[in-house]
Amino acid sequence: MLTLRARRSMVTPQKRAETGKVPPMNESSPLEAWAVVVAPTAADIERLAEAAFARLPQEFRRLCEGLVIQVADFPDDETLREMDAQSEFDLLGLFRGRGMAYRPAVDETGALPNMIWLYRRPLLDFWCEGEDHLGAVVTHVLVHEIGHHFGFSDEDMEAIEAAAA
Repeated sequence: MLTLRARRSMVTPQKRAETGKVPPMNESSPLEAWAVVVAPTAADIERLAEAAFARLPQEFRRLCEGLVIQVADFPDDETLREMDAQSEFDLLGLFRGRGMAYRPAVDETGALPNMIWLYRRPLLDFWCEGEDHLGAVVTHVLVHEIGHHFGFSDEDMEAIEAAAA
């Protein structure tokens, strides 16, 4: 079973609590509509990740059993050092664990589950600078990190994407 955990959630405006969603915004939206829009929370990113995961083929979802997905605002300092990141905005997501291709047939006692971290603030920054919907950005990062869970390297996934284009 896939487990999603938001590390921190924030209070949202009353309108959002009543409807459960923010109205779509565009150039023709009334200025008042923009006045109530808040940044997506960790819980919002979690819901986008859950929806993206639900759209994956059943065979892939089955192979993700036990995978844990965490949503945090930023990577921690240790992760930033390990990944040689120049800024806390450099990582949109991260896979931690052993790819399926490298795991023993029987899990070792005490072994931590494979985990995917989605970083809310870098995701939002990337989204704000681009043309994709936030759901598309979250989906892309989640699928990329699931690729690492399956044992693919960044180079493997770039080749797959290039072949599919």
